Amino acid sequence: MKPKYQVIIDDIKSNILSGNYNEGDRIPTETAMLEQYEVSRHTVRRAIAQLASEGFLRSEKGSGTYVSSQYQAKSSGTANKKTIGVITTYISDYIFPSIIRGIESRLNANNYSLLLASTNNDVDQEKKALETMLSYGVDGLIIEPTKSNLYNPNIAYYLSFKEQNVPFTMINAYYEELEVPFFCLDDVQSGYLATKELISKGHKQIGLLTKTDDLQGKYRMKGYIKALGEAKLRFQPGQVFSFSTESKPDLYTNLKSFLMENREELTGLVCYNDQVGLEVTKVCKHLDISIPDELSIIGQDNSYMAKNANIKLTTLTHPQEQMGRDAADWIIKKLQGKKNLPNETYYQPLFVEGETVKKN
Repeated sequence: MKPKYQVIIDDIKSNILSGNYNEGDRIPTETAMLEQYEVSRHTVRRAIAQLASEGFLRSEKGSGTYVSSQYQAKSSGTANKKTIGVITTYISDYIFPSIIRGIESRLNANNYSLLLASTNNDVDQEKKALETMLSYGVDGLIIEPTKSNLYNPNIAYYLSFKEQNVPFTMINAYYEELEVPFFCLDDVQSGYLATKELISKGHKQIGLLTKTDDLQGKYRMKGYIKALGEAKLRFQPGQVFSFSTESKPDLYTNLKSFLMENREELTGLVCYNDQVGLEVTKVCKHLDISIPDELSIIGQDNSYMAKNANIKLTTLTHPQEQMGRDAADWIIKKLQGKKNLPNETYYQPLFVEGETVKKN
């Protein structure tokens, strides 16, 4: 549990970094904070003293405590030149090491340093990462959005970057509430091609495993529905299995129940990504469901997991390193004053033949 003075520090710092308090604004009085945080005067003064020592606040005797201009100088990037912040949902899992490797290769070649953070797809951790980037004063920022299909409570932080003219771009997804440049796989097309491949092999009972809190899941489902519609196949809600970041730890158990319930109907599955596709292979092994003889499955993203699994997963490509390089190049060019840079970059997925699909 945080000390009470640290709670005050974090709260005031968040208000400053998100733009609720601006340079020169007077913060609440000691008396007001005593009531707000239900703490002693000593605790309030300790928090203010710490914030003042970090350059966030300044006190004027007989007047009050104000947001310091020293903070604005620090966060404007003048103190730490040529540093690009990178925030991803994960760092060491799945396709993210390849994306980061692509970013790093471009930044190193252009003498930029990298400040890396991850959110674990949690908005509170995203908030801390954004505060770190604002406090450090990064020159630019590359972000993979957290829970991009849901309302994001950290929008004010992104607006703070805009107000301070710090360029940023998003990868893999974007927040629909913001006008922001992004680099994304064409996820609608990826879901469409995966479904169409199963249809071309004679499958008519095709299920979908999708993630509901990320934009990729929403768009991949859109592609799935589009392909079914073109083939005059009925969309059946009972053949769609959805999960979220919070329910992902129970994925194996929940997939087992879903496959047991639909075993007699389903002949093919479009999976949210390769990670989910390989989880399906584990469940099928436990249930003695033969892949692809009884059930054909397609992953997405052509990850290292798909390439190194015991069974060669049929999948679709994801640009990975190329996306990282392109996002870094965009930031560098923006900082160099280049104009007419693209606001939207979509990469087209390609089909990757594997061992997990057969004719029905």
